[in-house]
This record gives sequence, structure tokens and C-alpha cells, in this order.
Amino acid sequence: MEFSHITVLLKEAVDGLDIKGDGVYADGTAGGGGHSAEILSRLSKDGALYCIDRDPDAIATVTERFSGDGRVHIVNGRFGDIATLLKDEGVSGLDGVILDIGVSSHQLDERSRGFSYHEEAPLDMRMSQSGATAADLVNTLDIGELSRIISLYGEEKYAYSIAKGIIRYRGTKPIETTTELAEIVKENVPQRVRRDGHPARKTFQAIRIAVNHELEELENGLEGAFELLNKGGRLSVITFHSLEDRIVKQFMKGKAQGCTCPKDFPVCVCGNKPKVRIITGKPILPSDGELELNPRARSAKLRVCEKL
Repeated sequence: MEFSHITVLLKEAVDGLDIKGDGVYADGTAGGGGHSAEILSRLSKDGALYCIDRDPDAIATVTERFSGDGRVHIVNGRFGDIATLLKDEGVSGLDGVILDIGVSSHQLDERSRGFSYHEEAPLDMRMSQSGATAADLVNTLDIGELSRIISLYGEEKYAYSIAKGIIRYRGTKPIETTTELAEIVKENVPQRVRRDGHPARKTFQAIRIAVNHELEELENGLEGAFELLNKGGRLSVITFHSLEDRIVKQFMKGKAQGCTCPKDFPVCVCGNKPKVRIITGKPILPSDGELELNPRARSAKLRVCEKL
């Protein structure tokens, strides 16, 4: 199956890695291989690239796309497990890691995957195509947990009302399709909210994040990538909503912090030293030209740091 995806911030994200020709790199979210291909174009024959993805469709795509290129190593797994996955591959250090967080164009556009609220499909949303589905969550969680997920992960003001509507609907029949869930959301938010984009967008984002444990995956992936980076190695991360960006920003800021002693201490006693240098003072955003070609890039932010 073709894994179509318009790669966001392609040049900027790979530029951020400051590629060395003979370096060892990892694309932790390989997808259709866009960032991977750009990295490979800058590697010499002595370089190496590890392409990681948990989506079987993505793995099939990059396996075919890079077939015959001895520099490429394909790894099926979660990028949150990057440290374990690559150590099992014999990797002791990396010169750069790129992470493109969130759902891909392929996952959104492939109706059967159940990520989109625009077309009727089984309510799935699993990136790995295994484990509990979105339908499992909305049909089994209690109102408190549903409300918490929709509020926290979707930043949805009307989370409790939507959760209450879900509980009421599933009392008559299980919620099985994307359009059923979208209609429930629509019916349980004020009329004025329906005029500001599709009212189900935030709820679908929240359920998707919960199904795939995306925020925990991001936190684990950042730590794992940092662990593997060689001195001078770089981490380039693209996010698509504020929850992800906040985690990346705080992670890099925390690693960049040095002494934490009170300001009135005459000498440092904590011994803390900065572990990274932040390359992007402010996040890099897509250009107007990129947004014209790919409106889905509008919320993308790129942050880059270098291990000291």
C-alpha cells in the first residue's frame, strides 16, 4: 500500500541536523520516507540511517522505497522505544535524530484507518494497527475519564457535555463509526461552536492521542534520543499542536539549564551543567509558500538542540 505524505518542514528539519557525510542518523517517525530521503541525499556511502515506524504501512513503504540502499536499516517499532530498538540493532551512538510527531497524511486520508471525521469509517485510529481502538475507548470508559481525555488532550471547553452525550448514545447502541462520533460531538456543543470549523476536531485529536499514548511516546522518545546522541549530535523535532510543542520546549529547556542553586549562593554546589545547546531560540515555522502547497502544515513547529 502506498504511504502518501507531504513532508512538512523538510529542508529546515534536516538542515537542523547539520548532517555529517559519514554520520549515523535515525528517523524516528519514518512515515513515507520524506525526511529519510533528504537525510540520505546528504550522506556519503559510509553513512547510515535507521528508519523507525510503528505503522506497518509505513514500514512497507520505506522498505520498498529504499530497497537496495545498504545505508538504510528499517526498524518496526515505537519511536518511544528508540534507545532499546537501536541498541538491539547494535547502535551505540547517533549523530542526529529527527522526529515528526503526530498523524500522517496517509493515516488521515486512508478511510479505513478511522482517523478522520469527514468520512464514514470504522472508529479505529491505531497508528500501529494493533491494540485497543478508538471505539473500544469511547464505548468502555466512564464519563469522568472520557471528559478528562477530551479536555486534556483536545483542550476542549465542552468536554463534559460531549462525554455525557457519548455515554447517552452508547446506552442505545455501541459507537462504531467515525461519523457516529462526529455527530455526537456536533449535537453536544453550542450552535455557535459549529461555525468555527468542525466541532469534532478537538475530540478526535484527544481520542487519537489517548489510543496511541502519543504524549507518553513523545516524552520517552525525547529521552531515548538524547541518550543515544553523540557529543555534538542534534535532535530535530516537528510538532503539530500545543501539547506536543510544550513537551519538546520544556525538555530542551530543562536539558539546557545549568546551575540551579539559589542566586544568592556565592558558589555553585549543585554541580549541574547544561547538557544541550538550543539551536532554535524560537520555533521554526513553515513558510508561506509551504502553507500554500500544504495547508495541513499550518500548525507545525520545529525545535532543534545539540548535545554538549
